[in-house]
Amino acid sequence: NEVNLFKTSNHEVGFCKTRLSNLTNMKTSSIKIMLSQNGRFGVGIGNYGSRLFLICSLFLVLGSCEKKTSTAMLELAASKPEWGPTISPEMQLIIEKLVSYNNPPLSTLTPAQARMGKSIFNAYQEVMMEKGVKKPHANVDTVRISIPCSDGNIPALVYTCGKGNGPLPVIVYYHGGGWVLNSPEIYDASARALSDMTGAIVVSVAYRKAPEFKFPTAHNDSFNAYKWVLANAATLKGDPKKIAVAGESAGGNLAAAVSLMARDKGIALPVHQLLVYPIAGYDLNTESYLKYANATPLNKPSMQWFFKYYLNNPAEGNNPLISLVDAKLSGLPSTTIISAEIDPLQSEGLLLAKRLSSAGVKVVQKTFIGVTHEFFGMAALVPEAKEAQELASAELKKAFK
Repeated sequence: NEVNLFKTSNHEVGFCKTRLSNLTNMKTSSIKIMLSQNGRFGVGIGNYGSRLFLICSLFLVLGSCEKKTSTAMLELAASKPEWGPTISPEMQLIIEKLVSYNNPPLSTLTPAQARMGKSIFNAYQEVMMEKGVKKPHANVDTVRISIPCSDGNIPALVYTCGKGNGPLPVIVYYHGGGWVLNSPEIYDASARALSDMTGAIVVSVAYRKAPEFKFPTAHNDSFNAYKWVLANAATLKGDPKKIAVAGESAGGNLAAAVSLMARDKGIALPVHQLLVYPIAGYDLNTESYLKYANATPLNKPSMQWFFKYYLNNPAEGNNPLISLVDAKLSGLPSTTIISAEIDPLQSEGLLLAKRLSSAGVKVVQKTFIGVTHEFFGMAALVPEAKEAQELASAELKKAFK
């Protein structure tokens, strides 16, 4: 007779309370059902007598309706792509929007042309707007700073969530883009989430990019930014003893390289490194490179293009700062590696986790099924991204204790 639905602010879990009466001469009873957004689980409580099967039926109907509503809201336009038969509906919707831009293949463009095009981050934001989804972590503030180095200044965005008076932990974050594309602003969602979910200050570094600045410029900029944060954490209300590094894709490579450089140069190591689908090798014929050679947004020709513009010559691909899987990995900080299933970089991320563990480094690694490269910052739409952010934040907070 009466059904009331309640949802938490993040729309993840709903509570349904209903009053049943006059159903097959059944006495008035009450039930409470907990539903996930996809209707996968529930708990019923009440005086059901011998009519428990009605409660089960109601739960199944409610769960089914919830799932159908969620799927219908996605309005997928096409069948699953040949390169991604396991892709999730949420991820597919974003990919479809990206494909609708009709961008030329990255491998046919110059870096200047590529920087003018729309990216998967534009697709994510447009789908959010179309679905009326608000930007998460709006409580996080940002300020621009300039980090001095020997040959100029390195711009950075500093994120603070206002949790605690300090000194606070600090995460030095490096964006992705193959050392050629993108900026801290484009990866805003990831840095914002990490700040809000960990309570840390996040310093997102705008290292110089190729082809204007080739290897090892981005690596040196990243290391210099880390050294500056170590020396100046107090000016940011940060704790110099609780500094971690993090990055996605090429930024994941840079974060790990900073740890290697800190170890080898005898300066304080990060307390943790978060590597999200990092570029960790120079072998373009791994299992995942072959399986997802034509994937979107990252594929084998794209990676060839990135290496072409960042490296001075192919031999540099074997440098341990590029091919992390071949580096000496002992003595590095605890590590979280997050991988995407539908990603050419999946195999090298798994290999890096294995070799770090063999070198005595504490490693947490998880591959998220049904998602592509660049999913991590898309938690407002992609459930796996929210789960990945929660895992990353939990591991960072452990390291900050």
